[in-house]
Amino acid sequence: MADKQISLPAKLINGGIAGLIGVTCVFPIDLAKTRLQNQQNGSRLYTSMSDCLIKTIRSEGYFGMYRGAAVNLTLVTPEKAIKLAANDFFRHHLSKDGKLTLLKEMLAGCGAGTCQVIVTTPMEMLKIQLQDAGRIVAGLLIVMLFVLCSSAAQRKLMPETVAAGAVETKSPTAMQLTKQLLREKGIAGLYKGLGATLLRDVPFSIIYFPLFANLNHLGKRGVDGPAPFYVSFISGCLAGSTAAVAVNPVDVIKTRLQSLNRGSTEDTYSGVTDCIRKILRNEGPTAFLKGAYCRALVIAPLFGIAQVVYFLGVGEFILSFLPKKDN
Repeated sequence: MADKQISLPAKLINGGIAGLIGVTCVFPIDLAKTRLQNQQNGSRLYTSMSDCLIKTIRSEGYFGMYRGAAVNLTLVTPEKAIKLAANDFFRHHLSKDGKLTLLKEMLAGCGAGTCQVIVTTPMEMLKIQLQDAGRIVAGLLIVMLFVLCSSAAQRKLMPETVAAGAVETKSPTAMQLTKQLLREKGIAGLYKGLGATLLRDVPFSIIYFPLFANLNHLGKRGVDGPAPFYVSFISGCLAGSTAAVAVNPVDVIKTRLQSLNRGSTEDTYSGVTDCIRKILRNEGPTAFLKGAYCRALVIAPLFGIAQVVYFLGVGEFILSFLPKKDN
């Protein structure tokens, strides 16, 4: 058992596979979460998660729900691998001197959350631009339709106006965004919102990992026996959704800070403090709960799946086929 705990390659493989499967399953809900969090008072296009998904399919097609998925699938593998493997690494070393107390579990989660932002921040930065592009385009089209209905003279000019607008609002690709950010702001451009990402991911890990471990422990078979896979799945879902809702206010701030393109009536922010102040003043405290339901629906199965992959030992199974070094 001790050897399994310190098998970092296996942990990295498990985390990567779990991330790929989880993101593929829940990405449309994550897109709805981003768009709901980004819309401000006076520019509300969506009333709920289901309304957002229906309108996205109508305006962008089925694959519009997977806008930005390529970035997430590419970077979520190292992100989840780092997060889950780092937590196991820290837990293993913190438990060497005796019992793993709640404080030590929280410290391990803190270390895991800190390590993962190396990958999380640029991933979220690019993903948010791609996910939110459809909302910006939809807002511009609504303005165009309003102008069309308000003036007969403008109605005659509308085909040219729409054609010009279509060119200007063409959604960029992940590669184009990356090149633009690197050219204009360097590596720092990809790490915009790093502070808010740390404020979200560190507390999330501090809550999630100890809560999962204790919930999973309740379902163990005997003193030393492992918990059944369904207990690990349910524990991952419960711990993930709880931690997700707890840090949702910071996730709203992070999403707003990392959004580069905004509607003409939407606020811009210079930092975390400025973002908090403007949201409270213009939208009220309930704005910090935007997308909480969607985020819980995204995180719950994502981490439930991750724990099942760990339970099945997929990484260990793959590594068993590699030739072993002679001692």
